Amino acid sequence: MIFVFDTNSFSELNAYYPDIFKALWAQLDALVAAQELISTREVRKELENSGLEHVLKWAKNNSGIFTIPTAAETQFVGQIFSVPHFQALIGQKAQQRGTPVADPFVIACAKVNGGTVVSQEKYKPNAAKIPNVCAHFNIPCIDLEKFMRVQKWTF
Repeated sequence: MIFVFDTNSFSELNAYYPDIFKALWAQLDALVAAQELISTREVRKELENSGLEHVLKWAKNNSGIFTIPTAAETQFVGQIFSVPHFQALIGQKAQQRGTPVADPFVIACAKVNGGTVVSQEKYKPNAAKIPNVCAHFNIPCIDLEKFMRVQKWTF
């Protein structure tokens, strides 16, 4: 099974210090080695602007997981934005500042690769959030806690 991580899930992991939570990071590395944990170039760009020390170091050591969107993924991003309500995935501040916006690319990556999105966003009725878009397009979406439970991790 492929899991496509959103920026906010990586951000949550930053609190788990690699020198203390060695097993957690080893499990993540094992998923990367098995090509079951991926993300997108846009997530990496967001992480580079985050200042999250532990995750940034891990991301640099695992740079291969941050894929460049394929033609199929880019086409699916267009499908997402063909729903007028979902155009709000790109906020006005991001538009004005030209900052990276990973959400539609994370969703498209999961769709094209038959994966599950891992995001800390919560479903809210009538919102333009990752879980809402995923539900609309029948793409599985879970949070980090559910991801760890699916992996049957205990620490």
